[in-house]
Amino acid sequence: MLGIIAVILVVLWLLGFFAFHITAAAIHIILVVALVLVVLHFLRGRSAI
Repeated sequence: MLGIIAVILVVLWLLGFFAFHITAAAIHIILVVALVLVVLHFLRGRSAI
């Protein structure tokens, strides 16, 4: 779940960076959130159902 959210945030970051020219601060906030989610995803590992 966190991996999917991180991928979506990275895609939104890329769209904002290349297409919509939103402010630099917002781009970097989205990137940091995506990276934190990816790190959490790998640190937690796969949980047993």
